[in-house]
Formats: sequence, structure tokens, C-alpha cells
Amino acid sequence: MPTVLRHGPYRFYFYSNDGVEPVHVHVERDQHVAKFWLDPVRVQRSGGFRRPEILRISRLVHENRHQIMEAWDEYFLA
Repeated sequence: MPTVLRHGPYRFYFYSNDGVEPVHVHVERDQHVAKFWLDPVRVQRSGGFRRPEILRISRLVHENRHQIMEAWDEYFLA
């Protein structure tokens, strides 16, 4: 599971077999794991996070979208 970004308590990562799905990223904090599609950015699964925190994470995904997509391409398309 390559980690592509860490921000505060959040870890953004892919699973090694995620390449068969559209571009997305998993975000975890403690026991919560959300999944976000990247094109366009939207929540696929909230994974136990409360709405205010999902909105905060969504902003982080938006802010780092290009970096995450580059990491996706590098990992799955290289």
C-alpha cells in the first residue's frame, strides 16, 4: 500500500491492486478509512468519518489532487 501523502493525522494511499478502478485515493485516520474518486473529486465511501471531517478531507484531496494523480500514474502506469 504505497503512501502518497501525509497531512496531519491523515494518510493518503493506494492499494497495490487499485489500478483496475478509476483513479482514487484512500484516506485513513485511526480506524476510519474513506475513499475518494479523483476525476472529479467526490466521496465514494465515508468509512466512519463524520461529515465535517469528510468535508475537511475532501478539501485536502482537492488541494493535492494533481500530486495524488501523478503518484497514481507513476505507480500504476509506469
